[in-house]
Amino acid sequence: MPGTSSRARHGAALLLLPLAAACAAATPPPAPAAAAAGLPTPTGDGAIFFHPDGTSAGHWDATRSLYYGPDGSLHWDRLAALTTYRGHLADQLGATSNAGAVIHATGTRAHAASFGLDPAGREYVSADGSTRTLMETAVAAGLGTALVQTGSVIEPGTAAFVAAVPRRQDYEEIARQVLESGVEILLGGGEEWFLPRGVRGRFGEGARSDGRNLIERARELGYTVVYTRAELRALPPTARRVLGVFARGHTFHDRTEEELRQAGLPHYLPGAPTVAEMIDFALARLGTSPRGFLLVAEEEGSDNFCNVGNAAGCLEALRRADDAFGVMRAFIERRPNTLLLTTSDSNAGGIQVVNVAADATLTPRTAPNGAPLDGSGGTGTAPFRSAPDAQGRSFPFAIGWTSYDDAGSGVLARAHGLRATELLPATGIQNIDVYRILYETLFGRRLP
Repeated sequence: MPGTSSRARHGAALLLLPLAAACAAATPPPAPAAAAAGLPTPTGDGAIFFHPDGTSAGHWDATRSLYYGPDGSLHWDRLAALTTYRGHLADQLGATSNAGAVIHATGTRAHAASFGLDPAGREYVSADGSTRTLMETAVAAGLGTALVQTGSVIEPGTAAFVAAVPRRQDYEEIARQVLESGVEILLGGGEEWFLPRGVRGRFGEGARSDGRNLIERARELGYTVVYTRAELRALPPTARRVLGVFARGHTFHDRTEEELRQAGLPHYLPGAPTVAEMIDFALARLGTSPRGFLLVAEEEGSDNFCNVGNAAGCLEALRRADDAFGVMRAFIERRPNTLLLTTSDSNAGGIQVVNVAADATLTPRTAPNGAPLDGSGGTGTAPFRSAPDAQGRSFPFAIGWTSYDDAGSGVLARAHGLRATELLPATGIQNIDVYRILYETLFGRRLP
C-alpha cells in the first residue's frame, strides 16, 4: 500500500513461516541460510536496551532522595558504567521521542518528524548497511526477542524498532506492524489500536477504522493473549509467543495531580503489571535462547507524567523503572553474558530538587525566578520529604520544573554486565552509538 515501508512487508513475511519454525528457539536457522540472506552471525550473548523515557541526572537525584535518602543508592546507581549522552537530531538539537527511537533502532541520525522514514519517505539505512532495524535483524537471525512498554503499543520508544510509517499519528499501521514484526513477546497497552470501532474489548471500545481485529490476528499468528498481571503470571514456561495487552491506552493515567485527585484515579492501573514484572517475565523466557536475545523495554510514565507537571506521578514512574534495574541486575548475575544498556533520548520537564521549608505550602510560582514548584500532592500542597540520610535526618524538598516539554540536557547513559565498561566509554556516547553497542554485543562486529 502507498506509504507502507518494506520494513512492514518484511516483518509480515517473516510471520508467514510455520508457527513451529517461528517459535523454535532451540533450533536456530542454519548458518548458510543466514549468510545467504546477508544476516550477521549471532554471538549467543544477550542484550537489553532499557529506555526510562525523559530521565536525566535530576530525575535520578530526586528519586534517590525520596525513596532511599541522600546517602542511599538506587539500583540505577549500582550499574557498572556511566557516561554522558548526546541526543541531537539531523535537523534540531532537542530530540523528539519518535526520532530518538529511530536513531536508537538504526544507528542513523534521523529528522525530528521521522518514524522510520526520511523526509523523502524512504527507510533509513541502518549503520550495518541494511534497511533492517536492530530488532528486525535480531528476529531474522533467530534470536529471542521482546518489546516491553508501559505505554500504548504505538509509543515510538519500542514501536520504532519494528515499524516505519509516514507520520507518528499513523497509529493503526504502527500497531499492525508491531504485531506482525515477528517479535516473540509483546507486552504493553494500546488495546484500542488492536480492535475495530464498535468492537468492545477487555478495557473499552476499539478505535481502528480499517475493520481489522488484531487480537484475532495475534491468535492466528500463535500468540497467547493476556490482559492482566494475574494472567501473565499464570502462563506456563512453554508459552513462548505472548501478547500482553494491559490497558486501552497507557497503563497509567498521565494527568496532573489535581485532575487525578478529582477523578479518584491512581497513577497506574492496579491490574497491569509493572515494567519490572514485564521485564522479569520476558527475561525468564529469552534467557534460554541459544542464539542470544534482544529485549527493548520502555517506562513511558517517567516522560508523560513530567510532561504534565505531575511530580508525584513522575517519581512513582522512576521508582518503577529503578525496580526494573534491580530485576535486570539479578538476571545478569545469573547470566553474565548479557549486556544492559540504558539511557533516555531527552530530559522531560527539566526536574530539579529545590530546598523549601518544612511547613511550606507550595503554590504554582514560588521559586524566586517564577519557576513552577510541585509538592507531594501537586501545587498548593506540602513538600516531599526525603527518606532518612545516614544520620537519620529527613529533608523537605520540592520539585522545580524548567519546562513541561522535553529538553536536551543532563541525560546520562549507563551499562552493566558483559563488557559494560569497555563498550560504554567515559568520554561519552551519542544517540547513534546505542545501535552500535548493542550490535557488537549481539553479532560481534564493531561498526564504524
